[in-house]
Amino acid sequence: MLNQLRPALVLTAAMTIVTGLAYPFAMTGIAGTLMPAQASGSLVEKDGTVIGSSLIGQSFASDRYFWPRPSATGPDPYSANASSGSNLGTTSAKLRDRVAADVAKLKTAGSPAAVPGDAVTTSGSGLDPHISPDYARMQVARVAGARSLAPAAVEELLARQTQGRDLGFVGEPRVNVLQLNMALDSL
Repeated sequence: MLNQLRPALVLTAAMTIVTGLAYPFAMTGIAGTLMPAQASGSLVEKDGTVIGSSLIGQSFASDRYFWPRPSATGPDPYSANASSGSNLGTTSAKLRDRVAADVAKLKTAGSPAAVPGDAVTTSGSGLDPHISPDYARMQVARVAGARSLAPAAVEELLARQTQGRDLGFVGEPRVNVLQLNMALDSL
């Protein structure tokens, strides 16, 4: 029996060391060397202080800033500890009421009749830092008015901050809300 048990235990210990320790440490080291900013969480700094990550959305409520899409992470919006979708389906009364309230809020803020989908729906993770260029353009007049800026200047800034499709064909054009709002503060 020991002849059968010993190889199984040795293989289990060896695979645990290789796949549980050696491989993760090697990948962490390689990632830290080749892509240090991404391996550290893609942190965004302002005046030497970390103010967020370019990969995780943040809540902006002031009219002076572009608003992100809604977050599905529960009572704390954009909490990376609670990353998940809302799991609410199209027949959910709770989802319907939340979307109706978000549309009403946008209408009160002066948004036009057509509201882009990402303005009132959450992303799959609830943490998406990006919005569509359509949703961002919808907010230009409100942000420009709150900052006493010409809408054309805010439009130009938005155009510079809009990211195209990856490799020219993958994904959709998008705007990182944190980076856009930082650029807005630097105007």
